[in-house]
Amino acid sequence: MGSRRGKMDQKNRAKQFMPFDALKGFREAMAEKERLIVSRRDLSEERQEELDGQLRQVQKGDRITAEYFKEREYVKKEGKVTRIDHAGRILEIDEIKIAFSDISDLKCDLLQGRFYVAGVFH
Repeated sequence: MGSRRGKMDQKNRAKQFMPFDALKGFREAMAEKERLIVSRRDLSEERQEELDGQLRQVQKGDRITAEYFKEREYVKKEGKVTRIDHAGRILEIDEIKIAFSDISDLKCDLLQGRFYVAGVFH
C-alpha cells in the first residue's frame, strides 16, 4: 500500500517548475562584463578648487548628492552627511565613505542645491 502525501502548498509547488540555473553566478558575471568601464576624469584645477570650496561648506546632517569614481565607474550617492573629515579628506554619506579625490560633482539641498564659491552661487 502506498503512503498518501499531504497536499503541497502553491508556493512550493511552483518551485518545481522554476528554471534550473546550471551555471550558478553566470548571469551575474555576464552583467558585470557588460557594465560600462570608464577612466577617471581629470578635473581642471578650477573645478577642483570649486569642489574644495563646496566641501568646506558641507556640514554633518546636510542632504547631499555626490557623484564619485568607484570601481571603474561613476556612481551617484544621495543621502545625509553622517561625517566629514577635512583632515583625512573623507566625506561620509549614509555610512558610505567617499574620498574627496574621488568626487567629481556635488549637489546640496542647502541653498536649493547651490553652493557659494568665490563670491558666486553655483
